[in-house]
Amino acid sequence: MTRQIISTPDAPAAIGTYSQAVRTGDTIYLSGQIGLDPATMQMVEGIDAQIVRVFENLKAVATAAGTTLDAAVKLNIYLTDLAHFAKVNETMARYFDQPYPARAAVGVKELPRGALVEADAVLVIG
Repeated sequence: MTRQIISTPDAPAAIGTYSQAVRTGDTIYLSGQIGLDPATMQMVEGIDAQIVRVFENLKAVATAAGTTLDAAVKLNIYLTDLAHFAKVNETMARYFDQPYPARAAVGVKELPRGALVEADAVLVIG
C-alpha cells in the first residue's frame, strides 16, 4: 500500500497526531475539520461561521489533493447540538452538487477546542 500525505497551509495545521489527508490509490481520506481559521488557528465565532469554515477547510484540503469536494463519496458531520442540522444542510448545498455524497450526522457531547461542528470526508478520484 502506497500512502501519500496531503497537506496545505490553506487549512488548519494538524493539532494532533494525524495528517490533514491521506491518499491511497484513488481514495483520499480527509481528516475532521473544525471551524479553525487557518491563518490564526483561532476558532471562528458562532455556528454559522463555523459551518462555513469547516467546509472551506475541507475544500482547501481537497484542492491540495488535486480535486474538489465533488469527488466526495462519504461525509460525516458531528454536531454538539442537532438543532443546527438544518443550517448544515443549507450550507452544504453551497459546497456540493447533486448527486450528494452519502452522509452521517451525529450528535456529540463535545468537540476539540470547543467547536460546535466538525466534518470529515472520503473522496474518490479517477
